[in-house]
Amino acid sequence: MSDANHLSEAEAANELMRLARQIAKHDKLYHAQDDPEITDQEYDALVRRNAELEAAFPDLVRADSPSKKVGHAIAASPLSKVTHEVRMMSLDNAFADEEVAEFVARVRRFLALDDATPIAFTAEDKIDGLSCSLRYEGGKLVRAATRGDGQVGEDVTPNVAHIADIPQQLAGDVPDVFEIRGEVYMATADFHALNARLMDEACSAAEAKGEALDPAKVRQFANPRNAAAGSLRQKDASVTAKRPLKFWAHGWGAVEGELPAATQVEMVERIAAWGVPVSPLFRRCETLEQMLAHYEEIGRLRPELPYEIDGVVYKVDRLDWQARLGFVAKAPRWAIARKFPAEQAETTLESIDIQVGRTGKLTPVGRLAPVLVGGVTVTNVTLHNRDEIARLGVRPGDRVVVQRAGDVIPQVVRNLTPDADRAPFAFPERCPECDSEAVNEEGEVDVRCTGGLICPAQRTERLKHFVSRGALDIDGLGEKTIDQFFALGWLESPADIFRLKHRREDILALEGWKDKSVDNLLASVENRRAPDAARLLFGLGIRHVGAVTARDLLKYFHELPAIREAAEKARSGDEDATSELTSIDGIGTAVVEALGDFFHEDHNCAVWDDLLSEVAPPRYEVETLDSPVAGKTVVFTGKLETMSRDEAKAQAERLGAKASGSVSAKTDLLVAGPGAGSKLKKAAELGIETIDEAGWAEIVKAAG
Repeated sequence: MSDANHLSEAEAANELMRLARQIAKHDKLYHAQDDPEITDQEYDALVRRNAELEAAFPDLVRADSPSKKVGHAIAASPLSKVTHEVRMMSLDNAFADEEVAEFVARVRRFLALDDATPIAFTAEDKIDGLSCSLRYEGGKLVRAATRGDGQVGEDVTPNVAHIADIPQQLAGDVPDVFEIRGEVYMATADFHALNARLMDEACSAAEAKGEALDPAKVRQFANPRNAAAGSLRQKDASVTAKRPLKFWAHGWGAVEGELPAATQVEMVERIAAWGVPVSPLFRRCETLEQMLAHYEEIGRLRPELPYEIDGVVYKVDRLDWQARLGFVAKAPRWAIARKFPAEQAETTLESIDIQVGRTGKLTPVGRLAPVLVGGVTVTNVTLHNRDEIARLGVRPGDRVVVQRAGDVIPQVVRNLTPDADRAPFAFPERCPECDSEAVNEEGEVDVRCTGGLICPAQRTERLKHFVSRGALDIDGLGEKTIDQFFALGWLESPADIFRLKHRREDILALEGWKDKSVDNLLASVENRRAPDAARLLFGLGIRHVGAVTARDLLKYFHELPAIREAAEKARSGDEDATSELTSIDGIGTAVVEALGDFFHEDHNCAVWDDLLSEVAPPRYEVETLDSPVAGKTVVFTGKLETMSRDEAKAQAERLGAKASGSVSAKTDLLVAGPGAGSKLKKAAELGIETIDEAGWAEIVKAAG
């Protein structure tokens, strides 16, 4: 990634948008679905990059910024929701001794303490489990809830009744209301025993039915954290009762009555005295040196521990100082998690396979001689991209060091046999799925298949995009229907959608389809025989050609064939064609190259011709009206309640204005709906005229 200070404001805004979406996706996979697909380190890198950009561009901090969120909103669940009286926060991370030292210095600066004033911290191992809050009233457990998004969690009270570590009644003198917070986890040995039991049960069930068992299809847990989360979040508490779950406490939430201690150490000791387990490695550290030494000691013990941990948590010991330090958006200022580096092992790289993703990206996957890394047998490793293979110099047959972080597909750290007499790995220049050319654009490391609509690995996703709301918006063709029709061989390209009218009886014969639903689907398809040309171009999924870019191209060329002609000329080296394309406002070299690559493939041209034999988009014209915003730049922000963002931008274009995505000195008008954040603040600082959605509606109405 480029340095944040070298990015333009627009580039930073776009990257922050992508990061918000990526991090939200991975938060959902980890917190709501217990099914992460990237490593902890890869996730941490995304979060750190987001923080770096927000620091460099504070006015671009998004309303949905990951820095403001904890966990993830609860997905549809049979468990009832619980609103936490005191929010369950996350922790900021440190990855080096220097960052821990800076954390200590930051605490000292905030509290205005001189170097001679000692600050004590607690340090404990950070167990990899599921956060849980236990509410005790009069010492009796009345409710247990997961963290969820930090504000709202799931009620798991009946489930925790089966966890022996969690007492139903606390021993001793307890405040009237006291919420104990900690982690539900599964010991490593119990995790392996559970997976073995699930396999045995599947074998017995298959044997009873006289069927052969495919071990790959047996539902097993990927790691102890997933096993703990899946076992706790059960609608049927009797399932939880059969799972060997454990718990330990590391803090507290809501308290009514006096806190019975003045330090973190005393509070943890009090919780332990009430009968709730705490970390056996919990320590008080009086100096930075002791903090770092305890981290090293826990790291040394890590392989022998009966549970999985991923770091060490430091907290300011004095509770009055904790109160003064307070919180940032999603984390306390008085605590930080020092993460461990990934675990490593040596093995042999036996082969390299190329997988084609749904966006056309060619991803190399290394097949390994099985090796045990951190208690898990690893056989596959991601090699990321062509440049990473070249950097490592790996080839089949090499001895490599692999590391595992986050219990998902690991990565190669280094090649132990770079000088062995083997030819370099030849990264394919053509897609292994469809034989289309595989290219990487300037400034990008990923190699992508240019086959697009004809590539089997991409085809269904491209079809789903083609019929989506922003493209042709065909009702009745949802994801499941497209998958079903594709499996039946009825849909292979966009043109096939318009030939579905010949399959009316075939569709009617499928389960769930009736005369009315089939007729509605076919009518929706027929209503798109003369589609908006910009929507059609966007729907083809050509790289870098989004909805706005498609409109920009059509506003200039008006007809789709003219775009193809210009792109093909530019691809062949015609400088005038290239210059003509890049002279269009909003069109850069990346778009020109993507269009050229698309039409360079005979497969894509065949799909294009076939589609245009079925549809007849009218000449694209943007009728502009005389209006107060003609020639001006308009930005929409916040939630629009009476129209979609696309509709608002289309209105602006019809009024002769340019719709932009970011606020700058060139912005003339900001239309702000509820929830407007940094853009509204920046507009105020720049003195830009701002109106609400009703004001915008008046402008549109006045223009006719």
